[in-house]
Amino acid sequence: MKTIIITGANGFIGSSLVDSLSQKYRLILLLRNKRNLKKTNYTFNKNITLEFFKNNNELSIVLKRIKASWLIHCATHYVKQHNSHDISKIINSNIEFGTILLDNLNIVGVKNFINFSTIWENYDGIKDNSNNLYSASKQAFEKIINYYDANNEKINFYKLIISDTYGEKDKRKKLINILQKNITDKKKMKIVSKNLFINLLNVNDIISGIHVLLGNNIKPGKYNMINKEKFNINKLINQIQKKIKIKLKIKWLSSKKIDEKIYKYKSLPGWKPDASSLNDLVKFVLKDYKT
Repeated sequence: MKTIIITGANGFIGSSLVDSLSQKYRLILLLRNKRNLKKTNYTFNKNITLEFFKNNNELSIVLKRIKASWLIHCATHYVKQHNSHDISKIINSNIEFGTILLDNLNIVGVKNFINFSTIWENYDGIKDNSNNLYSASKQAFEKIINYYDANNEKINFYKLIISDTYGEKDKRKKLINILQKNITDKKKMKIVSKNLFINLLNVNDIISGIHVLLGNNIKPGKYNMINKEKFNINKLINQIQKKIKIKLKIKWLSSKKIDEKIYKYKSLPGWKPDASSLNDLVKFVLKDYKT
């Protein structure tokens, strides 16, 4: 049975991975302190071990006493538009924390390192064009990964680029969650444009991609895990209205076309999204809706 370290286990993607992977693998979850136990969003079982650290210095000590062949790095600090108070958290979480992990891979015995990146590192399809400080920090960390990759021939480094995600357990204030809540509560909502196109992936498809990596001999490298289909928000609204036979209270702020390009890396071999169609999205949005 493989032993896998997971960071960011209390986040949306991390907690979803824990629930799925713990049915088949031994997991070691790195958590910043015991207070974070209150935020857990997954179910404990015998395959899950918790390791706590108070700060990044203590993290190095913790890593010296654990062994695992895989490390899945989900931890991140996301801020769409930062202010001065966010800078230290962004650097600490998105660069320093990950670098300490990389520096201890050989001590831990890790042979495979998986890191999640964002399409916003190559905003509007332009390579190395960061959209904000968050994506710039993720891009900087990727360059650090490249350094360790070049100096550790026996470790496989996988860099997975993902777009926006949705799914069960998602507590973030994202468009789909806001749409879902407003429809359930029968409230009016504002949407930036009726010609907004978004690339969305159900978290279950992220999970299936990780299972593909864990179960197959895939060449290390950088891979896209994105939906081939973009969703037009107006079409989504129309599909929802057709289902519930009620006109939603939507205020369109413009009709400007908003459709950022996505930089084309190779797709993860052996994987394709099968839970992220328009129909899947409509079902998710309406799962709590009652007439």
